[in-house]
Amino acid sequence: MQQITTPAYVIGIDYGTDSVRALLVDARTGTEVAQAVHNYARWKTGQFCNPTRNQFRQHPLDHIEGLEAVVRRVARQVPAAQVVGLAVDTTGSTPGPVNAQGVALALTPGFENNPNAMFVLWKDHTALAEAAEINHKARTWGGEDYTKYSGGIYSSEWFWAKITHILREDEAVAAAAHSWMEHCDWLTLLLTGGDLATFKRSRCAAGHKAMWHASWGGLPSEQFLTHLEPKLAGLHNRLFTETYTADEVAGHLSEEWAQRLGLTTATVVAVGSFDAHAGAIAGEIEAYSMVKVMGTSTCDIVVAPTAEVGDHLVAGICGQVDGSVIPGMLGLEAGQSAFGDLLAWFRNIVEWPLYNVLQHSKVLTPELQAALREEMSDALLVQLSEAAAAVDPAESAVLALDWVNGRRTPDANQALKGAIMNLTMGTNAPQIFRALVEAICYGSKQIVERFEAEGIPVKQVIGIGGVAKKSRFVMQTLADVLDRPIKIAVSEQAPALGAAMYAAVAAGIQPDVQTAQKAMGSGFAETYTPNPARVADYAARYAQYQSFGRFVESATNGPAEPVEETETAAIATA
Repeated sequence: MQQITTPAYVIGIDYGTDSVRALLVDARTGTEVAQAVHNYARWKTGQFCNPTRNQFRQHPLDHIEGLEAVVRRVARQVPAAQVVGLAVDTTGSTPGPVNAQGVALALTPGFENNPNAMFVLWKDHTALAEAAEINHKARTWGGEDYTKYSGGIYSSEWFWAKITHILREDEAVAAAAHSWMEHCDWLTLLLTGGDLATFKRSRCAAGHKAMWHASWGGLPSEQFLTHLEPKLAGLHNRLFTETYTADEVAGHLSEEWAQRLGLTTATVVAVGSFDAHAGAIAGEIEAYSMVKVMGTSTCDIVVAPTAEVGDHLVAGICGQVDGSVIPGMLGLEAGQSAFGDLLAWFRNIVEWPLYNVLQHSKVLTPELQAALREEMSDALLVQLSEAAAAVDPAESAVLALDWVNGRRTPDANQALKGAIMNLTMGTNAPQIFRALVEAICYGSKQIVERFEAEGIPVKQVIGIGGVAKKSRFVMQTLADVLDRPIKIAVSEQAPALGAAMYAAVAAGIQPDVQTAQKAMGSGFAETYTPNPARVADYAARYAQYQSFGRFVESATNGPAEPVEETETAAIATA
């Protein structure tokens, strides 16, 4: 390990769904020196997205502009020479097409406004048909089942489904795309100015989303890929074979990016990772802990000693990958496609009059209309949470499913839809909101139960992310539903802090990830403990949630288990 005695700082750069944030951290102690956040300008106005088609694309200029804005703001707090490393984490799977030099196609002439040439955000579900085809062909083509380390079910949210969909939909992009890169890899390549052919790709991204596994020599074979889609021919050889853990050195800042960020070319750039996995590091994950990263969606990360899990395959999760979180341990991922997004969906429903009726008011001036919209929008979720917390569950039979963006885990099925039942003339907004909060908590319980049914114990639950920090109502409900204590990490920017920990190891300040966790971790702010008076009630309602889910899934996918006739009453699909 490099011996550095002068002050040493690292920067964690966390790309979320709506914004990018940078965190400047003391590489020895984890003290958070400065942070900055930048909202994506194009994304904020809905450009290149079509929610009715489940199309969500992001322009790389949003990412580049954000990168410069946040890193420059935090880097100027200390001398440039003292910033010894940085690392990037991103959402995933968020792949995008690149040319032979690794330039994102949307940055090249002719593709500037083509959504298919942009990064396909994790929540984009336009590849439903392709995911179903991958699942079918992986089982029937006569060779290796490449989905087996991905929980046995490939998702429309992931790398190969999205690539296949765009190659079929857009001939121009198919012809111009030399290769494809996960967002975390592309940003790391951008910063280092490295060679695409020799660039170090993320083990985390490749293992969880691209069916990479060492046992079959890396990515799925050329034979399987061309069996899936002839337009994939040759891409296998233009991608990669080896992958690298996030504590390794990807390169150093290029001259261009050192200048653009106000840093030096001595700054080490670590291999990229996904936000949830980096967040789990900052959440001080250890063997058989579950770190729940709770934001627009959730990612639930568990690590286990590789030797203890052995060759056991955990069904219905989002991958089990050696070294994807902590090098030398198996990283297991699950999650929900909508968590905070489900509550935001309901807020948008309730806000409809503010944006579509208020503008026709003959009483209020446009300025007062705008002020009223802003005031009510800011207060709405707070007021709903307070009113919902006061609802006696025994007096409200409203029950909801949390599948408004499909189901990620257990057993990925992005074609599923959300639903609400037991509505009456007496049902009010707080009762519906409470049912939605309960639904996301029941979805979390299904994930915990799946891990334990598959022989992976969950010994403690740790919460990080915006929902964990901001909503006491959601977190108490989750503790009651899970019937487990939930520890909340102190850091407001856990994924960025985790990325900073990876950077500290790559830069040689910390010897390994687990030592970095102990030295740089921020600890826990509080613990939510289950309310015994609620636990039994929620257990009964959870059984109803499962029954309701079986009914909706059978109605969506065709015949399944028989459903009692009474379960079909008063259903309103979301």
